[in-house]
Amino acid sequence: MAELLSREEFRRQLEEAIKGNHSEAAPFTVAWAEGKLKREHFARWAENHYHYVGPFADYLASMYANTPEAYTDAKDFLLQNMYEEEIAADRHTDLLIRFAETCGTTRERVENPKNMQPTTLGLQSWCYAVAMKENFVVATAALVVGLESQVPAIYRKQTPILREKYGFNDEEIEFFDLHIVSDEIHGERGYSIVLEYADTPELQQRCLEIVRTGADMRRMYMDGLYRAYLKDDLEQTANA
Repeated sequence: MAELLSREEFRRQLEEAIKGNHSEAAPFTVAWAEGKLKREHFARWAENHYHYVGPFADYLASMYANTPEAYTDAKDFLLQNMYEEEIAADRHTDLLIRFAETCGTTRERVENPKNMQPTTLGLQSWCYAVAMKENFVVATAALVVGLESQVPAIYRKQTPILREKYGFNDEEIEFFDLHIVSDEIHGERGYSIVLEYADTPELQQRCLEIVRTGADMRRMYMDGLYRAYLKDDLEQTANA
């Protein structure tokens, strides 16, 4: 039978659960950071990414509804996260659409769910299911620790090349700069909630399991984009 892990050991195992399949190592992410994409590839990424992150406030709202009143700090965190996504300054999805339009696509295409890949739909559906059905601690582990905490490492690799090679200005890539900062904060808050309230061996093990699954789901999503939009183009370039 599993024993209750110390906070330090539990944190270490949560981090290891992500490292096993972190999306910063996905071929799409690596090719982006190496400057191998064209603007049309960024546009296709944005058309898909919208349908993953666009409903994030909806995921959080379901988690909020499932969080007992006694867990005030967890509920406050979820509300703050929703506020930042939808109300504070610019709505995050509007920043994503601004980047997408700069890359040559349109708001209509970005918002049209017909333009997302099946693997994107799979990730979105998993997020909805976890947020609605899982214990709030487990859902926080999945969506905040397993997914949201990955973002700063990914965007720190991708953002410099957008300026240096492709010539995007600060306004056009505000979406990325914002999330490097905000998701680092959210990730740490998510860790603190999971470390505090996953207070049985069973909850700890369920959190570790779902964080691994979350990393797998995000990697599946990224690999789906690579196969659909980038793999053949890179092979043609290599053979030219």
